[in-house]
Amino acid sequence: MIVSPGRSSKSGFTLLEVIIACAIFFIAGFAILDLVTRSVAAARSLQQREPDAGMVAATLSLTNQLIEGSETGDFQDLCGNLYPDYSWGRDIYEVGSNGLFQVDFYVINEKRHGAEPAKMSILLYRPNSPPGSATRPR
Repeated sequence: MIVSPGRSSKSGFTLLEVIIACAIFFIAGFAILDLVTRSVAAARSLQQREPDAGMVAATLSLTNQLIEGSETGDFQDLCGNLYPDYSWGRDIYEVGSNGLFQVDFYVINEKRHGAEPAKMSILLYRPNSPPGSATRPR
Protein backbone atom coordinates (compact mmCIF):
# COMPACT_ATOMS: atom_id res chain seq x y z
CA MET A 1 0.00 0.00 0.00
CA ILE A 2 1.39 3.34 -0.97
CA VAL A 3 0.62 6.30 1.25
CA SER A 4 0.74 9.67 -0.33
CA PRO A 5 2.50 12.46 1.59
CA GLY A 6 -0.73 14.37 2.16
CA ARG A 7 -2.57 11.45 3.78
CA SER A 8 -1.88 10.13 7.28
CA SER A 9 -2.45 6.54 8.26
CA LYS A 10 -4.54 6.15 11.40
CA SER A 11 -3.31 2.78 12.70
CA GLY A 12 -2.53 2.34 16.43
CA PHE A 13 -3.42 4.15 19.64
CA THR A 14 -2.53 7.65 20.64
CA LEU A 15 -0.47 8.29 23.74
CA LEU A 16 -3.46 9.74 25.54
CA GLU A 17 -5.50 6.58 24.97
CA VAL A 18 -2.68 4.40 26.32
CA ILE A 19 -2.30 6.56 29.44
CA ILE A 20 -6.06 6.44 30.13
CA ALA A 21 -6.14 2.65 29.66
CA CYS A 22 -3.18 2.21 32.04
CA ALA A 23 -4.82 4.44 34.63
CA ILE A 24 -8.05 2.42 34.52
CA PHE A 25 -6.08 -0.83 34.79
CA PHE A 26 -4.08 0.34 37.84
CA ILE A 27 -7.14 1.75 39.61
CA ALA A 28 -8.96 -1.56 39.19
CA GLY A 29 -5.87 -3.55 40.23
CA PHE A 30 -5.32 -1.56 43.42
CA ALA A 31 -9.03 -1.75 44.29
CA ILE A 32 -8.91 -5.56 44.02
CA LEU A 33 -5.68 -5.69 46.07
CA ASP A 34 -7.28 -3.55 48.80
CA LEU A 35 -10.34 -5.82 48.87
CA VAL A 36 -8.19 -8.96 49.24
CA THR A 37 -6.10 -7.37 52.00
CA ARG A 38 -9.17 -6.37 53.98
CA SER A 39 -10.72 -9.83 53.55
CA VAL A 40 -7.59 -11.56 54.84
CA ALA A 41 -7.43 -9.21 57.83
CA ALA A 42 -11.09 -9.85 58.63
CA ALA A 43 -10.62 -13.62 58.41
CA ARG A 44 -7.57 -13.43 60.66
CA SER A 45 -9.48 -11.44 63.26
CA LEU A 46 -12.19 -14.13 63.38
CA GLN A 47 -9.75 -16.92 64.23
CA GLN A 48 -9.83 -18.20 67.78
CA ARG A 49 -6.31 -18.25 69.14
CA GLU A 50 -5.84 -20.89 71.78
CA PRO A 51 -2.73 -21.79 73.72
CA ASP A 52 -1.19 -25.17 73.09
CA ALA A 53 1.08 -27.49 75.00
CA GLY A 54 4.07 -26.31 72.98
CA MET A 55 4.03 -23.00 74.85
CA VAL A 56 4.47 -24.83 78.16
CA ALA A 57 7.11 -27.13 76.64
CA ALA A 58 9.11 -24.15 75.43
CA THR A 59 9.46 -22.77 78.94
CA LEU A 60 10.55 -26.14 80.34
CA SER A 61 13.08 -26.76 77.59
CA LEU A 62 15.13 -23.82 78.88
CA THR A 63 15.90 -25.54 82.20
CA ASN A 64 19.03 -27.61 82.86
CA GLN A 65 17.54 -29.91 85.48
CA LEU A 66 14.29 -31.80 85.76
CA ILE A 67 12.72 -33.19 88.93
CA GLU A 68 10.13 -35.94 88.76
CA GLY A 69 6.63 -34.97 89.70
CA SER A 70 3.55 -33.06 88.57
CA GLU A 71 3.01 -29.35 88.27
CA THR A 72 0.05 -27.22 87.24
CA GLY A 73 -0.51 -23.54 86.62
CA ASP A 74 -2.26 -20.96 84.51
CA PHE A 75 -1.02 -18.88 81.63
CA GLN A 76 -0.68 -15.66 83.60
CA ASP A 77 2.84 -16.58 84.66
CA LEU A 78 3.77 -17.60 81.10
CA CYS A 79 2.23 -14.86 78.96
CA GLY A 80 0.32 -12.41 81.14
CA ASN A 81 -3.46 -12.21 81.03
CA LEU A 82 -3.67 -13.31 77.40
CA TYR A 83 -5.44 -16.65 78.09
CA PRO A 84 -7.44 -16.24 81.32
CA ASP A 85 -9.62 -19.33 80.87
CA TYR A 86 -6.84 -21.85 80.32
CA SER A 87 -4.68 -23.84 82.70
CA TRP A 88 -1.78 -26.21 82.06
CA GLY A 89 -0.17 -29.18 83.69
CA ARG A 90 2.86 -31.37 83.23
CA ASP A 91 4.00 -34.72 84.52
CA ILE A 92 7.74 -35.41 84.56
CA TYR A 93 9.22 -38.87 85.03
CA GLU A 94 12.53 -40.49 84.26
CA VAL A 95 12.44 -43.19 81.60
CA GLY A 96 16.15 -44.01 81.36
CA SER A 97 18.92 -44.32 83.90
CA ASN A 98 21.06 -41.88 81.93
CA GLY A 99 19.01 -38.73 82.60
CA LEU A 100 16.34 -39.23 79.95
CA PHE A 101 13.00 -37.82 81.04
CA GLN A 102 9.55 -37.95 79.50
CA VAL A 103 7.34 -34.94 80.04
CA ASP A 104 3.60 -35.10 79.39
CA PHE A 105 1.92 -31.71 78.94
CA TYR A 106 -1.76 -30.87 78.83
CA VAL A 107 -3.74 -27.66 78.39
CA ILE A 108 -7.31 -27.37 79.67
CA ASN A 109 -9.96 -24.83 78.71
CA GLU A 110 -11.83 -24.26 81.97
CA LYS A 111 -14.91 -22.84 80.21
CA ARG A 112 -15.48 -26.01 78.19
CA HIS A 113 -16.21 -28.64 80.81
CA GLY A 114 -15.82 -32.16 79.50
CA ALA A 115 -13.72 -31.07 76.53
CA GLU A 116 -10.64 -33.14 75.80
CA PRO A 117 -7.45 -31.32 76.87
CA ALA A 118 -4.70 -30.65 74.35
CA LYS A 119 -1.87 -33.12 75.08
CA MET A 120 1.76 -33.50 74.09
CA SER A 121 4.68 -35.63 75.24
CA ILE A 122 8.37 -34.97 74.75
CA LEU A 123 11.65 -36.59 75.77
CA LEU A 124 14.35 -34.42 77.31
CA TYR A 125 17.92 -35.45 78.10
CA ARG A 126 19.06 -33.74 81.30
CA PRO A 127 22.07 -35.59 82.76
CA ASN A 128 22.55 -33.00 85.55
CA SER A 129 19.12 -33.76 87.05
CA PRO A 130 18.79 -35.51 90.40
CA PRO A 131 18.17 -39.27 90.18
CA GLY A 132 14.60 -40.22 89.46
CA SER A 133 12.62 -43.46 89.66
CA ALA A 134 14.67 -45.11 86.89
CA THR A 135 18.02 -44.62 88.69
CA ARG A 136 17.05 -45.07 92.35
CA PRO A 137 18.19 -48.32 93.91
CA ARG A 138 15.39 -50.80 94.52
